[in-house]
Amino acid sequence: MNKHLRTAVLKSLEDTTVPVLERLQQVCELLKEGIPYYDWVGFYFRNGDKEELKLGPYAGAPTDHTIIPFGKGICGQVAVSNKNFVVPDVKAQDNYIACSITVKSEIVIPLFKDGVNIGQIDIDSNTVDPFSKADEEFLEFVNEEVARIL
Repeated sequence: MNKHLRTAVLKSLEDTTVPVLERLQQVCELLKEGIPYYDWVGFYFRNGDKEELKLGPYAGAPTDHTIIPFGKGICGQVAVSNKNFVVPDVKAQDNYIACSITVKSEIVIPLFKDGVNIGQIDIDSNTVDPFSKADEEFLEFVNEEVARIL
């Protein structure tokens, strides 16, 4: 991924004059605008002690999926597995929760704080199979930096 985007993400996250949720919102917008095939970018976080995820800051079309039970959909599966999940074609996934008919693929990367999965970054794309190993590594970097401010 390009150095300019990495630098912009770091700059947003390091600005302590801005509240954390606003910084996360900025990151979502940077990623959505900076990578042509990132059509929806959002953070989901564990909802307290509940076995569910709650939608945090995001950029893209509004979604009805503000709460996702653990195990349901791609995000819910990542909450349980603690592993990256890349879906080249959502139509091929049995346990997929459709956010929009335009979404063709998805990548979800867990977000760890002190070794505990506290959430994830979720990217939807309207392109089939656009995500590469470089996307996974870049989003892991983003989550590591996000964890530092949480």
